[in-house]
Amino acid sequence: MSTQAGKWSDLGPRILSGGFAAIFGLWVMWLGGVPFHILVAVVTGIMVWEVARMVGAGTKSVPYGLIAGAAHIVLTSFPIAYTLPLVFVPALLGVAQLDQRKSTYALFCSAILLAGLGLVILRDSYGFIWVAWLALVVIASDILGYFAGKIIGGPKFWPKVSPKKTWSGTIAGWMGAVIVALIYIQQGLATAELIGISIAIAIAGQLGDVAESALKRQVGVKDSSAIFPGHGGMFDRFDAMLGASLFLLLIGKIVGFPPVVL
Repeated sequence: MSTQAGKWSDLGPRILSGGFAAIFGLWVMWLGGVPFHILVAVVTGIMVWEVARMVGAGTKSVPYGLIAGAAHIVLTSFPIAYTLPLVFVPALLGVAQLDQRKSTYALFCSAILLAGLGLVILRDSYGFIWVAWLALVVIASDILGYFAGKIIGGPKFWPKVSPKKTWSGTIAGWMGAVIVALIYIQQGLATAELIGISIAIAIAGQLGDVAESALKRQVGVKDSSAIFPGHGGMFDRFDAMLGASLFLLLIGKIVGFPPVVL
């Protein structure tokens, strides 16, 4: 009995932290504009601060987050063609100042800034309905993956990096993405092409999760920070969204996103 209870011991905290973040995030997504830009800047800054802490910046990590958040605000407030170099400024500062893991910091920092930029572009260009789709794909993939992994179990996806993740949970996450796509298609909001795009987005989100797990394992920490007491940090909550947003930013033009009904 105790083993069975322990199997689900993280369910309550997961629902509380994940549910609140999802509801609040969707509300600000609906508002759009400046509130959404500010939210993404705050989340971006906190995640960069967490990465800086994890790679060894210690008490000097706060300026990295502040610079990243400020860079995001400027990036999304002026024509992107002029401000695009700011995506890499926080990373370059880290390369110049950090004593160790410079390349790791530069990679994650740049990815975080680009993912944040991708979210803002998605909301500003295509409206609430499509940034909500991205969030719902990530959420559905996470929920179905969690329950399938706990109930079905089976072979591990990548045990050396993320020992709790299973192939059953991974595939169930893809099915969650399909469900979201089918709802959009049934409502006449998109063509069937959205199914393949949604599965790819779910995979990108899962890889974002695995990438953060690999970083935490490399630096020997359990959570990115203690922003959410007992539940981990901002990066722990948004690692999948990071991967999903970054991937969509890179392939959006290639696949002709969004695949709307004409």
